[in-house]
Amino acid sequence: MRDGVTVWARRARAGLRGWGGVAAMAVLCALALAFVLLLPLTQSGGAETPRSGGRGVAEGVHARAEDCEAPEKQTLPPSTADGPTIRAIKARTGAKRKLVVGVDQNSYRWGYRDPNTEGARLEGFDIDLAHRIAEAILGDRDAVQFKAIPTDQRIPAIQDGRVDMVVRTMTISCARIGEVAFSAPYFRTGQQVLAPKSSTITGYDDSLTEKRICTAAGSTAHAKLEEDRSAGRLSADISVTVPNQLDCLVRLQLGEVDAVVTDGALAASQAAQDPAVELKGKAFTTEFYGVAMKKDADDLVRRVNQVLVDYAKGDWQTSYDTWLSATLGKDSSASKPPAPQYLRTG
Repeated sequence: MRDGVTVWARRARAGLRGWGGVAAMAVLCALALAFVLLLPLTQSGGAETPRSGGRGVAEGVHARAEDCEAPEKQTLPPSTADGPTIRAIKARTGAKRKLVVGVDQNSYRWGYRDPNTEGARLEGFDIDLAHRIAEAILGDRDAVQFKAIPTDQRIPAIQDGRVDMVVRTMTISCARIGEVAFSAPYFRTGQQVLAPKSSTITGYDDSLTEKRICTAAGSTAHAKLEEDRSAGRLSADISVTVPNQLDCLVRLQLGEVDAVVTDGALAASQAAQDPAVELKGKAFTTEFYGVAMKKDADDLVRRVNQVLVDYAKGDWQTSYDTWLSATLGKDSSASKPPAPQYLRTG
């Protein structure tokens, strides 16, 4: 839509050359600005998830700026009450009466297809949580439709209404809380370096100078690398990006890159898939995974947060022991998120 505004403005400017009037251009700019400011109020969501009207530009800016040093705290208090989003999900009939969840199917131990199960069943830590949310909303843990979503399509899939939520090792970040709503954190991790065991790379340090690093497009890892390169803190080639994180491991195996930077929790799973690679150095960030939903799906955010409160009482540890203890260690304390804080008010 905004592209349309740009085209319209360009055509209008071309016409104004014949007028030769600065005042006319000023009027045109004012009209264009008013149109852009009103545009968010005219946008509507997907057919199955009603959007509440009246959310303007000022609120969106406020959401992005609000306590950005702790984006994981910008979520709503838990509740079991149904609102318009949950009622729309429950109103689905027949085979469509399912919670639609965006997931990964290539992240070992998180969301992956196990070839040793019937039909190569989708399993993992994130998958367990998605089943639990479906059970809380629809009364059936299997009432969930999984959609494989590439890393760089997680936010568009939510905004376009292709999924109700994304449960896909998605870090809560300052940039993202302006685009989607997040639950409270359900996992703690941090960025780490993955490289061949024989590599001279020792971690996120000067040993990466002039090295080729692979990251997933749209990931917080890539954003961090771009930030550090711009600030002169990193001298490496970060041009190689891939749609899915596992593709970086393939590039590493083929010798097309020297290292991978991703969440330590994912890197540990990749190292478990290939004994020739290992984690190098310690995590150099602290990040939290959250369930992502539409910006105005307040009732769904509250319900997911209630699920997480109950999940933390036992199911979280059971899932960790099943899927992650083999790669991250039996002691789960470093991976448990902090006690949730619900600082978002609307």
